[in-house]
Amino acid sequence: MKIPDSSALKASSAPSKKKPLYRSLFFQILIAVVAGVLIGHFWPDLGSQLRPLGDGFIQLIKMIIAPLIFLVIVTGISAVGDVKAVGRVGVKALLYFTAATLFALVFGLVVGNVVQPGAGLNIDPSTLSQEALDAKTGHAAPKDAAAFILDIIPTSVIGAFASNSLLQVLFFSVFFGAAIVVIGRDRCMPVISLMETVLELIFKIMSWIMKVAPIGAFGAMAFIIGQYGLDTLSTYAMLIAACYGAALVFIGLLFLVAWGIARVPLWQFLKYTREEFLLALGTASTEAVMPRIMTKLTNAGCSRATTGLVVPTGYSFNLDGAAIYLSISLLFLAQAFGHNLDLGQQLAALGVLLLTSKGMAGVPGSSFLALSATAAALGIFPVAGVALLLGADRLMDSMRVVVNLLGNCVATFVVSKWEGQFDRSVMVRAFRGEITNHDSAIMLGVEDDFEDQELERISGGGQPSPKFRGGPNPEDIPEFQMTRAATSTGSSAAIHHE
Repeated sequence: MKIPDSSALKASSAPSKKKPLYRSLFFQILIAVVAGVLIGHFWPDLGSQLRPLGDGFIQLIKMIIAPLIFLVIVTGISAVGDVKAVGRVGVKALLYFTAATLFALVFGLVVGNVVQPGAGLNIDPSTLSQEALDAKTGHAAPKDAAAFILDIIPTSVIGAFASNSLLQVLFFSVFFGAAIVVIGRDRCMPVISLMETVLELIFKIMSWIMKVAPIGAFGAMAFIIGQYGLDTLSTYAMLIAACYGAALVFIGLLFLVAWGIARVPLWQFLKYTREEFLLALGTASTEAVMPRIMTKLTNAGCSRATTGLVVPTGYSFNLDGAAIYLSISLLFLAQAFGHNLDLGQQLAALGVLLLTSKGMAGVPGSSFLALSATAAALGIFPVAGVALLLGADRLMDSMRVVVNLLGNCVATFVVSKWEGQFDRSVMVRAFRGEITNHDSAIMLGVEDDFEDQELERISGGGQPSPKFRGGPNPEDIPEFQMTRAATSTGSSAAIHHE
């Protein structure tokens, strides 16, 4: 963005027009979700056929996730300029994720013991069929710890990008960024400059994709309601009440963690990110909002490197909502078959779930795989019994995506605060509705609003906002030009920079 002249500053003093309600992304997605529910309920056949709208939108998002993560992490690490700091962020994030997941599992077990959602069902194991469960999981077997860790290491960098394997992309990105730091920013500046330009292009593409977000939310919600119906709510009333009630209490605990450690008012953060959370609810997918939630976290004062490392890793390692659902569902199944697990059995189940819950994101039928592995390890009820949850699983998506997404956002604030890479004054500005850096304005599609805010900020004596919070400023990146220089043996192309 160019710094405006004095005449532009005077012109900027006129009050800006308020955006009409119908142009608000939150309003558009809200209307789309309500319309999807109505279509799915009253015309279920039509609703079931609208699935391609939701799937198509999610595929558009997935198209840019891998390059976005790579560019954000590499440029963020190069801006930090400290490989040890990157290592500390990774270690602290994993420690936080393990503690949060363990607490979520224990909390779910406590709720399951108190509410007893499966008591009195008295399911006959002979009535169960393994075929429905196999169809959901694709006959896949849960991975052990060694296989999961080895899967993080890509056998091919191109293959990691092609398969959209986020952990593999993140793994390579950390090595690439660390190599830039070791070799030196000055020597690698042409690469950094190119990456910054490509990242800006990715942000612009993302802003275009978000214009069809309401269509994606409409199609996804119409399919969910049309396929599974609202009548399922009564069948699994106690299980649904237990999971959603536990989720509300857990969110309350996240409020305390966010305020107690990083002084982040989570209610204001939810207001600030309402479009992303509503879109995640409508599409039942946290991946659909990953690029925008990362942008808003950096806009709210978290550094680019911390956000780029914590959020993608959390999508596989910090699934708090899924952990609550797994532990409550395990007790629901045990109670449905007439078993009351003692403390030793529940602790054993806790250990199995802690391992099998990792890496669930993006795996078809992952919750069923985790529960099946736990059932097989404990031998208390038949593995086919997990099929009892087929009707309720989709109804839990809303709970899981909100808690998973909010848990990862809180983790980003906490780790950023621990590393001294969180600027609370910038967060306050963001929560007031300001755009605190140029690249966020491009991603969110509000470049005109950003320019108006910058005019007002500069006219009031404030400093211009940086290109990207936690990333290099424009003046740090030299402009490279191709010129033709004459030599004694003829003319040859040479690269010069200013």
